[in-house]
Amino acid sequence: MWLYEKKLQYPVKVSTCNPTLAKYLIEQYGGADGELSAALRYLNQRYTIPEQVIGLLTDIGTEEFAHLEMIATMVYKLTKDATPEQMKAAGLGEHYANHDGALFYTNASGVPWTASYVAAKGDPIADLYEDIAAEEKARATYQWIIDMSDDTDLNDSLAFLREREVIHSQRFREAVEILKEERDRKKIF
Repeated sequence: MWLYEKKLQYPVKVSTCNPTLAKYLIEQYGGADGELSAALRYLNQRYTIPEQVIGLLTDIGTEEFAHLEMIATMVYKLTKDATPEQMKAAGLGEHYANHDGALFYTNASGVPWTASYVAAKGDPIADLYEDIAAEEKARATYQWIIDMSDDTDLNDSLAFLREREVIHSQRFREAVEILKEERDRKKIF
């Protein structure tokens, strides 16, 4: 189903070691509106959505895994040279005590990822509106992280991810209109 190309979807560069920024980015790794939740949400919803938009959910869900890989790379690069003292000062002391430098699916507050983040109602239009909301929340989070960051190299990659959220939201909006049109079409038997 997938062909894995061994490179990131967009280059990730980091200027300096910055565990505090990594802590904020972890929200997009294992948070409710992060990339893991999005990927699983869309790939799950495609089983109960009309065939006109199955491909869209598959494409975007797959791309979200590529974004997850980018976030993991960012967090790794921001923390790989951090001392235990720097991790503690950044609010990542508990993470370091449990995982050292390993990535672990949590939000920025350290709360582990949960399947309750993955919404699926079974109503195609309701699910797509949920998807639009998820993309818009992720876009906002990326913008807020950019606002807190002074790393211009990293901000370039974050801006790429933010713009992909905008595109995904637009595509989901188009899918809603396709399904509404189909739903409202007069049916003659």
